[in-house]
Amino acid sequence: MSRRRKVTVVGAGNVGATCAQELARRDYADVVLVDIKEGLPEGKALDVNQAGAVLGYAPNVTGSTTYEPTAGSDVVVITAGLPRQPGMSRDDLVMTNEKIVGSVTEQAVAQSPDAVLIIVSNPLDAMCHVAKSVSGFPRERVFGQAGILDTARLQTFIAWETGSSVKDVQAVVLGGHGDQMVSVVSATTVGGVPLTKLVSAERIDELVERTAKGGGEVVDLLGTSAWYAPGAASAQMVDAVMLDEKRVLPCTAYLEGEYGIDGLYMGVPVKLGAGGIAEIVELELTADERTALEASAGAVREVVGVLSS
Repeated sequence: MSRRRKVTVVGAGNVGATCAQELARRDYADVVLVDIKEGLPEGKALDVNQAGAVLGYAPNVTGSTTYEPTAGSDVVVITAGLPRQPGMSRDDLVMTNEKIVGSVTEQAVAQSPDAVLIIVSNPLDAMCHVAKSVSGFPRERVFGQAGILDTARLQTFIAWETGSSVKDVQAVVLGGHGDQMVSVVSATTVGGVPLTKLVSAERIDELVERTAKGGGEVVDLLGTSAWYAPGAASAQMVDAVMLDEKRVLPCTAYLEGEYGIDGLYMGVPVKLGAGGIAEIVELELTADERTALEASAGAVREVVGVLSS
């Protein structure tokens, strides 16, 4: 009898728990939810399992404060880390979460040496570097979730602006997961029609700006970071790997010369399938978009430069 496949989600906070529930509803793998806080992963796992009786999926979610139940995971999603606290500098946040993500990665890969790692912890681009360094995994098996979320925000705003179905909006957001992310307007269409033919340049600039500040907009309203969209985006990446979908999705990947950038994690389109990244897709960018991407890379290098290793 072949074993069911397994996905581990580390961090049972809002994003991790949402991702775990989305994956449980897919019902193609067992899900292990891990957190250091006693009772939190067990309680959320119990709740998600009981929801399965209503929604029609098997109760195959396990909550744990240890990593033994994660052994043999096919994919490990890392959402663990502290949010930025009042009075905390960016450098403080980087160094604090470097320790957390480093420890989590070390424990997770000890149990699952063949896993694909999907990083969600912030500051994302820097935490991907940490996970790659600690795990020793090739770049194909360590990448981050941000581009799907940022692109989803842009798609939503465009759908509202044009009165169109969001299903017909094709867009992509590149670069670092921050204010200098790059919305590729030249590749953005609605039902195959270029966005520039539907919306004024001034209004497009406003949509792009809102997208870049999309995370902050949610924080201002809720007093905390988003979790439904990030959790769903993370689950979509797991789907692509576990089901070998070969989806082309914007992910934070380690570049080795692509887009003229070397030795840095940046958001770019990649083909995701079994084993992780099968290909990094290089888009034709306008001169302005390429300049913006280079500026975004500079901002990411500054954050990565804070890391201790």
